[in-house]
Amino acid sequence: MDLTHYLTAYGAYAYLALFIGTFLEGETILILAGFAAFNGHLSLSLCVLVAFLGSFAGDQTAFYVGRYNKRFLETRLKKWECRIEKVHRLLEKHQVLVLISFRFFYGFRNITPFAVGTTNISPLRFFALNGIGAGIWAISFGVGGYYLGDVLERFLQEAKWWVVGGLFGVILLVWVVKIIRNRVRPPVC
Repeated sequence: MDLTHYLTAYGAYAYLALFIGTFLEGETILILAGFAAFNGHLSLSLCVLVAFLGSFAGDQTAFYVGRYNKRFLETRLKKWECRIEKVHRLLEKHQVLVLISFRFFYGFRNITPFAVGTTNISPLRFFALNGIGAGIWAISFGVGGYYLGDVLERFLQEAKWWVVGGLFGVILLVWVVKIIRNRVRPPVC
């Protein structure tokens, strides 16, 4: 059986997986959902809605963890200390922009709602700006995945599988090297 069969037979689970994936992080799974919507296996509007809800709920949860469990962040997550300081500095200068756009920036997407929770930004303000940002993010990545589906489908039809495998291997190698570098280098604030 192929992926098409599973998406058709278990579509509701695909939406649940999308919600969980976007609750935790989400760009990749949302792009894949957009691609599945392009192929007619999922509804694009439902994918965008589920991604919005997952991203919004995940970031609201992280905000409240930061708000009511600061000691956990301070003692257990020392590796985030520099990034939390960077988020605080950015919030001082560009609060609205940061709160709307943080989920678009790799490395800050996961830490920002925790860090915002440690500040005096009101829960209502975060709720509103987080909602706007989650909506923009879900629409842009969902629709982007949908239209990328057309491009990717044409590429995969014409490309040899060894080209695709080689490209994937290079991307994987670059990612592994980046992870190793980040672990070797001391954090810089």
